[in-house]
Amino acid sequence: MINVAIIGCGNISSAHIDSYLIFPQRCKIVALVDIYPEKAQQKKEQYNLNEAQVFASHEEMLENAANLGINLVSNCTPPYVHASIAINCMNKGLHVLVEKPMATCLAECDEMLEVQKKNNVILTCGAQNRFLNIISKLKVLADSGIAGKVRCAHVDSLWWRGHCYYDLWWRGTWEKEGGGPTLNHAVHQIDMINWIQKELPIEVTAVLSNVMHDNSEVEDISFAILKYADGALANVTSSVVHHGGTQSIVLQCENAKIAAPFSVAAEKSKPNGFGEPNAELENLIKIKYDSIPEREYEGFAGEIDDVLTAIETGCEPLITGVDGRMTVELITAMYKSGCTKQTVKLPLSKDDEFYTFEGILKNAIRFYKKANSVENLGDSGPIMTGKF
Repeated sequence: MINVAIIGCGNISSAHIDSYLIFPQRCKIVALVDIYPEKAQQKKEQYNLNEAQVFASHEEMLENAANLGINLVSNCTPPYVHASIAINCMNKGLHVLVEKPMATCLAECDEMLEVQKKNNVILTCGAQNRFLNIISKLKVLADSGIAGKVRCAHVDSLWWRGHCYYDLWWRGTWEKEGGGPTLNHAVHQIDMINWIQKELPIEVTAVLSNVMHDNSEVEDISFAILKYADGALANVTSSVVHHGGTQSIVLQCENAKIAAPFSVAAEKSKPNGFGEPNAELENLIKIKYDSIPEREYEGFAGEIDDVLTAIETGCEPLITGVDGRMTVELITAMYKSGCTKQTVKLPLSKDDEFYTFEGILKNAIRFYKKANSVENLGDSGPIMTGKF
């Protein structure tokens, strides 16, 4: 039995708790932690976690970790403490699932990876969309080569958030949130394009703006163009100003377009160079897509199943700390480009100012001064975690 502690009992913790409860023969939640302990108590009562102990700090929880037999921690806190809490937990020999983003900067990611290696524990990062069937099937299609090499990708992370969203005390500041939707929403799509491409781009050009949230320092929209070593391009839109909340990845490959939500289109050339439908290839791709086995558990449940399996078998999780760092590196390059208004080359070196969080804070564009701050926003039911 794997004993689990949930650190941070805000909105996203419910998705973790719901998923752990799917596997009662494999794991048990024994600790709930929040700096507002009444929130942890509320989760305990809501989910009838009668055996779980409530703590007001992760340090207090760690003092009791051995007695409680804790093996695994879900770190569901704001981004600015992801690294410190994960490091403290791993130094106690605990496996860690840290919510997205892995950390606020590359220096923190590297320290986390060093601590993981030293303590021989599992470090995995929140990227539950990899466990959606439409995404995992798109990855299989891309890897198969049936559509040819990816030549151009369109990556959209399109959300809408009301003005009061940034009233919450830690949101809308570079110091606490680490950035806007580029870091905290598009992180999923950026992880996906890294997973599909298997490499970082060599150049990034980005533009940041804040067009709707004057109670936030950070961007609420960004556009980025990525250039890969083989000349392929991708564009990434990160937004909390788009109505409809739709997400998508479109891969324009040599022989066909494949996308999530799933669609396919293929053309072949006429003698004059104009295109005509390639129905045969389209049909082959559809058959291939339908033949790919579906996951037993999707989304957060798939992610929790994966980390439990990694602990049980000693194998690596699907999303490693190295994957989490890769995503943070690309996002950091987007921020550097947007803040300096220059094209940025990858990889970023350790002597780059943007390698550390202090360097990011020094150079970040602050669009507005955050004036309002509330400790907690009202509970308005389940949160949206992405719709393809």
